[in-house]
Amino acid sequence: MLLKRQISFKLRPYGTTSTLYQIQMHVTFNAQRARFSTGCQLNSLDAWDVKNERVVSGYQGHKGETDISINNTLRNERDQMETVFKFFEVNGIHPSVSQVSEKYNELLKGIIPKKPEPEKKPQKSPDFWQVFDAFVSECGEKNAWTKATFEKMSAIKEDLSAFKNDLKFADLDESGLTAFVRYLREEKKLHTPRKKKGERKDYDREDIIGLKNSTIKKKLDFLTWYMNWATEHGYNTNMAYKTFRPTLKETQRKVIYLSKPELERLKQLTIPSGYSHLESVRDVFLFCCFSGLRHSDVYNLRRNDIKDDHIEITTVKTADSISIELNSVTRSILEKYKDFDFAGNKALPVIKNQPMNRELKDLCKLAGINEKIRITTYTGNQRKDEIKEKWELVGTHTGRRTFIVNCLSLGIPPDVVMKWTGHSDYKAMKPYIDIVDSIKVSEMKKLDTIL
Repeated sequence: MLLKRQISFKLRPYGTTSTLYQIQMHVTFNAQRARFSTGCQLNSLDAWDVKNERVVSGYQGHKGETDISINNTLRNERDQMETVFKFFEVNGIHPSVSQVSEKYNELLKGIIPKKPEPEKKPQKSPDFWQVFDAFVSECGEKNAWTKATFEKMSAIKEDLSAFKNDLKFADLDESGLTAFVRYLREEKKLHTPRKKKGERKDYDREDIIGLKNSTIKKKLDFLTWYMNWATEHGYNTNMAYKTFRPTLKETQRKVIYLSKPELERLKQLTIPSGYSHLESVRDVFLFCCFSGLRHSDVYNLRRNDIKDDHIEITTVKTADSISIELNSVTRSILEKYKDFDFAGNKALPVIKNQPMNRELKDLCKLAGINEKIRITTYTGNQRKDEIKEKWELVGTHTGRRTFIVNCLSLGIPPDVVMKWTGHSDYKAMKPYIDIVDSIKVSEMKKLDTIL
């Protein structure tokens, strides 16, 4: 149960002629109001910051009290009142003003509030789903979540609800968490689009049972995020999730990128009649391959972001401000579309991510990008090896990966590449550097054939 409340601090003069002002704590909840004395006072209205509800810096009262000591007291008073409301929330009680006042005074006297007697007031566990919604609302607003993060949280809520509709915090002990992993691995249905024969845009949905270990691990990470928040806010006392470490065997994810010959093949491809829509898809993808932009950033690229010799953007995913110099490929693509009138003053004809992923697969298949790649995954302890052609694995993010690998292959220092891509962690570049190292080894072996 969640109790909406507002806690604020106001000044009130002593009488009508006094120059002293007492600081009161005002509490509003459930259409009720209450006032509490903080024991603090000021000798001037100018000493009070009305907007931030605190004493201005440098203040000293006639009894020697300072802005620091008074503000610390106010902060403690607010924390004490929050503790009072957490107590009522955890116990499922809608309190009256007198009940709030009583518990508040108990805390001030150092008395730990006792739980109400069962016969007087039925105790209720905090509602798991209401707390989850509060977590999403608070953290989403506070941390400015993207739409994708909200969707992932909605997905984990759906999974937990399908696992057990009346789920409680107490259910997520060691055995409960193990059962949830088992549900994801053996019962969870994954509705995946599968292309039908015939019409290009005609898709059906095939039910796949059981998630891969890598996906389960990500879902547990999101669940841990929520449980940490619920614990910190006093809703959860079940700590099993902190030590829950299931064995989820994984392999390192392959970095899919296009080699220089594949890029050339894609660029030189004569697009067949009936597939003219793929020309703009190719242009946008090549722009990503030669700029390092994510799909979200090229989708958001406006003409005013383009300067004489570079692009200036603030990335959608990480809000990094980056500058990327133009090269002959990116410049020519921008030039090609400079006179087109796109909605929102966009610079390029970018379609949404999922449709573009599908179109890219068609495009790369036509270009003969069909290198055989082994993909190894685990579901539980069952290993699955699939041989796929590269075009099946290409997506919009392949462009960014292609840019990084080819830049490093050309000898451009990693720290320069990171300035273009916005990476702040050298660790994120490690998989790409490993790829380039392996390329160098294979290229050196070509010299063995000379003599």
